[in-house]
Amino acid sequence: MPRKVYVIENLDCANCAAKIEKKLNDHEAVQEAVITFSTKQLRLTAEDPDALIPELTEIARTVEGEVTISAGKEKQQHHHGCCGDHQEHGCGCGHHHTQEHACGCGQHAHGQKAHHDHGGEKGKQAVLLLGAAMLLVGLRYQDTGAAWFALLACLIGYYLLGKDILKTAFRNLTKGHVFDENFLMSLATLGAFLIGEYPEAVGVMLFYRVGEYFEHRAVERSRKQIMEAVDLRPEVVQLVQGEEILEIPAEKAEIGDLLLVRPGDRIPLDGVVVKGESRIDTAPITGEPVPVRVKEGDRVISGCVNTVGQLAIRAEKPLAESMVTRILNSVENAAASKPRFERFITRFARIYTPIVVTAAAVTAVVPSVITGQWMYWIYTALTFLVMSCPCALVLSVPLAFFAGIGAGSKRGILFKGGQSMEALSRIRTVVVDKTGTITKGEFKVQTVVGGMPVMQVCASCEQQSTHPIAASIVAAAKEKGLELIQPEKMLELPGKGIHAVLQGNDVLCGSARLLQERGIVFVDPTESGTKVHVAVNGMYQGYLVIGDTVKPGAESAVRQLREMGIETVMLTGDAEAAAKNVAGLVGIREVHAELLPQQKLEHLQAIRKEKGGAMFVGDGINDAPVLAGADVGAAMGSGADAAIEAADVVFMSSDVEAIPQALEIAAETNRIAWQNVAFALAVKLLVMILGLLGYASMWLAVFADSGVALLCVLNSIRLLYKK
Repeated sequence: MPRKVYVIENLDCANCAAKIEKKLNDHEAVQEAVITFSTKQLRLTAEDPDALIPELTEIARTVEGEVTISAGKEKQQHHHGCCGDHQEHGCGCGHHHTQEHACGCGQHAHGQKAHHDHGGEKGKQAVLLLGAAMLLVGLRYQDTGAAWFALLACLIGYYLLGKDILKTAFRNLTKGHVFDENFLMSLATLGAFLIGEYPEAVGVMLFYRVGEYFEHRAVERSRKQIMEAVDLRPEVVQLVQGEEILEIPAEKAEIGDLLLVRPGDRIPLDGVVVKGESRIDTAPITGEPVPVRVKEGDRVISGCVNTVGQLAIRAEKPLAESMVTRILNSVENAAASKPRFERFITRFARIYTPIVVTAAAVTAVVPSVITGQWMYWIYTALTFLVMSCPCALVLSVPLAFFAGIGAGSKRGILFKGGQSMEALSRIRTVVVDKTGTITKGEFKVQTVVGGMPVMQVCASCEQQSTHPIAASIVAAAKEKGLELIQPEKMLELPGKGIHAVLQGNDVLCGSARLLQERGIVFVDPTESGTKVHVAVNGMYQGYLVIGDTVKPGAESAVRQLREMGIETVMLTGDAEAAAKNVAGLVGIREVHAELLPQQKLEHLQAIRKEKGGAMFVGDGINDAPVLAGADVGAAMGSGADAAIEAADVVFMSSDVEAIPQALEIAAETNRIAWQNVAFALAVKLLVMILGLLGYASMWLAVFADSGVALLCVLNSIRLLYKK
């Protein structure tokens, strides 16, 4: 069923977004609707999503009257292919205006719309200052002979601060939203006026508006920081046509186009260097701080910054398929993939407000009837109403996960969803593949037993294979000047090797197991390293020993995992001697070698059953089933596309130390989400108890609402700044 992404604007709060999401999902034509408050996106799955938008907009407006739903718009900030040249369109009010920029790439884009609720940012600030001034006047003259003047000042201040809230409350009340935050705040403050506490009514409205103002600012800033960190797509590219250089929209560039990348420019599309030499800063993509040297023939990925020399690159992928777009899509998809914790909090929020409002009603009536102190208990009930909105709860959890996703992307770790981060916090065992994960995967032929004919036969059979070992054998044969013969038939046997027909001869190249299964008689040598055995027409000819090197930091990563109480296990299809040799170098105690893909999956399931949650880290195309079968699948960014697609987490740097980093970020994210929920509920409960005991005020109640929400937001975004 088609799924489309839309921009949803003018959402007042995360709680309203949750209400709208529920109403949209109740529509019979909607299979699934997911609203992500953090990215202002609606992901809609339906037979004809576009046709539903007008109707769904009207449904959304029954909750938020100003909501708009539209097709994606290109983001405001234009990336001119450089490392930091951002150009923003604005009127100076501090808001981003909606501007359409047709990119035509078909990818998710961002639009931001100005909210000129009080003439922009300065208007909002002016209203808050005038409201505060009126409150001070009211307090100054409240207990004097000019009490009428104090009432007048408070009425003016209340009108300035509360007119929009009162208007929204009335509109929503006509639609049956009794538990609407605006209505409850209006009811509480008007109630304060009626019992003669008019300076407090103005003060509560002021405090509420100030808290709301800073909360929105914090959310917008964190949203902007995260999206700017991951949206590195260029707007234009420098196309080389003969002697001429043309500036064209990036989405118009095609595979095979020659692009100029000057010093200081970002590499716009994935490609290969055809001219020039330079060093590129890969930190925006991989988090690696040391620039990498590139020269003619080297592949480069979009988003990295060219630091010194001028490069000409040939585009190998269009913008829609290049790394910059894949990263953006991963982060946006991750934000829309809601963890179970967030879904639980959203469900809890639906019953929280009615419970608190009911408690307020009971508090206003029952003790008053018993004691006769109506004013006191009504005032206490009003404090309950002020903090009855669950916004702090509903906002803080998804924002914590969104910040965690952003923190990971800054370090070259792509989490594909809040669910992945949640699952990472329950991991007890990290299961790793050997080649390309613990080792570099840069194989070299170290020994040839049987002479050059063995290498020639083996390389001829392996030349169509994409396996790193095959590539190393072919490269070694070419270095020796050996002529490679095209096989008449070639069958690749996953995890075993190759069966080919070469110049009429039946050839087997692969593991000892392959030859043994075919009845070939030979003695398997015990030396370490990966061995590729060769047999022709049933007769053993010899073998090649291919060596690999352990990645720097692998030993440190395994040690860090052990210190975190997480065990590391190796599952590999390589020979047992080679696998145990590598495991011994990095400190892995449990090794299972010479496994086929299906056997890897079986071992993984056994490990999960015995030890609990398991994370599998691999990079090969054969690892895709195991990645999908793990509690969390992680792929090295340098690995096969199939592995990256199947993974829940991608390590762009292909650095083994990213594994403990990812686990640490996930654990911290979950801790912060729980901290936010516990803090918000504890403060609200404490203020309720204090109110019942006669110690709380509406001022404190506003802190329990807006103040707590702001503190939860700030607690969430600290993940972005943590070293």
